[in-house]
Amino acid sequence: MKGVIIITAILFIALTGCKSRSSNDEAGSPLAVAKTPVQVAYPTDTASLSDQVNLTAIANYLLKSDVKANATGYITKMTIKPADNVRKGQLLFALQTKEARALGNTINKLDPSFRFSGGTTVVSPASGYVEMVNHQVGDYVQDGEVLATITDASSFGFVMNVPYEYNQLIRNNKQLIVNLPDGRNVGGYVAKIMPVLDSISQTQRVLVKVLNDGSIPQNLIANIVLNKQSTYGLAVPRPAVLSDETQSSFWVMKLINDSTAVKTEIEKGIETNRWVQVKSGNISVKDRLVTSGNYGLGDTAFIRIER
Repeated sequence: MKGVIIITAILFIALTGCKSRSSNDEAGSPLAVAKTPVQVAYPTDTASLSDQVNLTAIANYLLKSDVKANATGYITKMTIKPADNVRKGQLLFALQTKEARALGNTINKLDPSFRFSGGTTVVSPASGYVEMVNHQVGDYVQDGEVLATITDASSFGFVMNVPYEYNQLIRNNKQLIVNLPDGRNVGGYVAKIMPVLDSISQTQRVLVKVLNDGSIPQNLIANIVLNKQSTYGLAVPRPAVLSDETQSSFWVMKLINDSTAVKTEIEKGIETNRWVQVKSGNISVKDRLVTSGNYGLGDTAFIRIER
């Protein structure tokens, strides 16, 4: 009986020692390092980078011509209606004075072959479209009274208010692209820079002329892009660039192997919606940069590349 108790005690001590060693081994083993899942991309040196300014412009006719009666009398004929396109010199109205109407009736009664009318015609002073018609056939009008209003097609263009700081950009960008809301791009050019500056907004009105095919309506709002500068050079994907709160320093997370990314500071240049120019920094086109999962990563971060 005494021998059994001794054997049991020895076994208990042995098991307790093994468990203690096992606990010590577990406490001393290093913890598994957490790795951040990321996606990577390469820089490029073939992207065309442009620093641009986007401005809005409104389609307008700067000149409108009034069609006026050239005599006092009755309108006997009208060849137009609102929204019609007309050309310069086209017949628009025919007039007959009250005296000519009375005299013409008397003469025609005496000699019908004479065909006296005593009428006069009114033609369009410009090419464009009819914006407004003020009278109809049979109306009695005074000499000089406005019969209709014609927009002058030669005065059509897009007017934009440009901050004076971009004055030189306007002078350098003689050829422009007007981006219409329906997706069309129309070529244009700077036709006139108004010599007046708005005292409050410090903007200057600029007229951009386009080849109007008649399908651009008045008051349409379009977008015009001014190129400040264009260049080719080393650029990194925009999502790869990180910055501090003050936007005073910039960096990317560059892979040194398949599981480690280090913080690499860069000097940023021109920025587009896809690329950011790198003026200086230890970056080459062969480097892999973290583009997703990089936010909040510290220097020498452990990562896991996701395909």
